[in-house]
Amino acid sequence: MKKSIAFIIGLIFHLTVQGQYSIRDSSIAFPMIGVTFSYELPAGDMADRFGSSFSFGGAFQWKLKSNWLIGFEGNFIFSDEVKENNILDSYKTPDGFIIDGAGQFATITLTERGMRFNLKAGKIFPIVGPNKNRGLLASFGAGYLQHRIYIDTPGSPVPWLEDEKRRGFDRMTSGLFINQFIGYINFSNKKMINFFAGIEFTEGFTQNKRPYNFDTGLKDDKQRTDILIGLKVGWLFPLYKRVADKYYID
Repeated sequence: MKKSIAFIIGLIFHLTVQGQYSIRDSSIAFPMIGVTFSYELPAGDMADRFGSSFSFGGAFQWKLKSNWLIGFEGNFIFSDEVKENNILDSYKTPDGFIIDGAGQFATITLTERGMRFNLKAGKIFPIVGPNKNRGLLASFGAGYLQHRIYIDTPGSPVPWLEDEKRRGFDRMTSGLFINQFIGYINFSNKKMINFFAGIEFTEGFTQNKRPYNFDTGLKDDKQRTDILIGLKVGWLFPLYKRVADKYYID
């Protein structure tokens, strides 16, 4: 363990030393971390279950001197718009209410919760100015996608929706996905002005993972094609040491 930690520290130090160049002068290699945010619209089977959603996450990537980017990313997905909102209808009273454990009308909210993790690779194509580290970014990735209907019962509990029981209604769905991104990316000597923005397409090949749905009493083994089309932005933090600004002129 001590040797592994020493190796990682040494590698980071080596990369920092090697990265002491002006990013405006030439294409350089460096690792980076970043945060991402997306606003996404569903298509395919996803559009039957949910409306628009947001995702927030983080990434770790390496930029090579050849302007290739490789790394991995993770995102959490959330939305208040659930279209498949009839999953509890058979448990409602004739007036359309659900009774909680205290015999009162229950307050129940349905939201979307999900996540995705993927490996990705892309390349920067410089198109503006002398800085070879910014320009058009095209990337692709593949990974794991999961989403479900989150059932919340604030206030008094509903006995038949407690703990494990609500899993029979949540439509937990997961599978592999691929995605593509096209947009603009910028790196500069000023580390706080490193970002990207563009459009991302996600195509998931998923399936319901529950044995059966409690409300229908049936197993849902349909193969799904879940599509998300998103406007995505990210803030990047390169792990290199820039040279002093006094030697360079913008």
